[in-house]
Amino acid sequence: MDILVLAFMQRALIAAALAGLTAPAIGIFIVQRRLSLLGDGLGHVAIAGVGLALLTGTAPLPLAVAVCVAGAAFIELLREKGRASGDVGLAILFYGGLAAGVLMASVAGQGAGGLQSYLFGSLVTVSPGDLGLVVGLAALVLLAVLGWWRQLFAVCADEDYAKAQGLPVRFYNFLIVVLAAITVTTAMRTVGLLLVSALMVIPVATAQNLSRCFGAGIGRAMGLGVAVSVGGVVVSYYADLAPGATIVVLSIALFVASWPFAALTHRRRPRRLDDQDPTPLPHVAAASHADHVHGPGCGHPAVEHGDHIDYIHVGHRHAPHQDHYDEH
Repeated sequence: MDILVLAFMQRALIAAALAGLTAPAIGIFIVQRRLSLLGDGLGHVAIAGVGLALLTGTAPLPLAVAVCVAGAAFIELLREKGRASGDVGLAILFYGGLAAGVLMASVAGQGAGGLQSYLFGSLVTVSPGDLGLVVGLAALVLLAVLGWWRQLFAVCADEDYAKAQGLPVRFYNFLIVVLAAITVTTAMRTVGLLLVSALMVIPVATAQNLSRCFGAGIGRAMGLGVAVSVGGVVVSYYADLAPGATIVVLSIALFVASWPFAALTHRRRPRRLDDQDPTPLPHVAAASHADHVHGPGCGHPAVEHGDHIDYIHVGHRHAPHQDHYDEH
């Protein structure tokens, strides 16, 4: 294939594959926390880093990573203080980052056009230096996610339960947003800062249609991310289309195609304990579990129940609550 002969396409394909791996890997935890638009907001913050790089004449990717990580940490601090002040602060931060980036690019003499390849992706802009940094950052994200995915899931599913189990919840919360910031900036060359959020969310939603457990969902989301990213780059090369938009359209097409499978699986799925009686029952403290601790991978079926996770144990549903379990 002639596409593999061109050096810039080789770099673009590698960068796209890494973006397809990392974006859904961290995106599945963002979706679990119901923060699906976080990637879009971080993309706005990263634009300020790109504009600063254009203004100072430095490499855009390292500076964008630094600015985006700082913005992500600030976002998490706002989230800790409460939803009301956080919403206002997020809006100011996101749109302020976008405006600052465009303003600095204009001062640098490049205007909004100078940001276009970063906003929507460009196959020819992945330099050898950028690729080396992308590989290193992607490896960091993947190692963190695959090494701590059980702890991250526990924190995203139920913070109170995670605290009761002694997990450093604050550390993992910051880790999620920092990894999301790194992922957003490393994907800006192929998908673009304005579209990378779709790569973090849509393959995850598709994988959830095809999977019945969280662990399998991670692997399938990453596989789907690689497929649409590499496929989008190839299609955009031969059809002369924007790579970021092509990747997103392919992601949406796969998501739509997964609907019939999800409906068929749901129809065939046996009724679970939580499907038999929707009327909530009073909570009582469950009997002692001895040394057993409910959690991801504990061997008992996990069932979503409102804003927390119940575990089916000897015919009952046990819900983690502080230092004990409630039974209902």
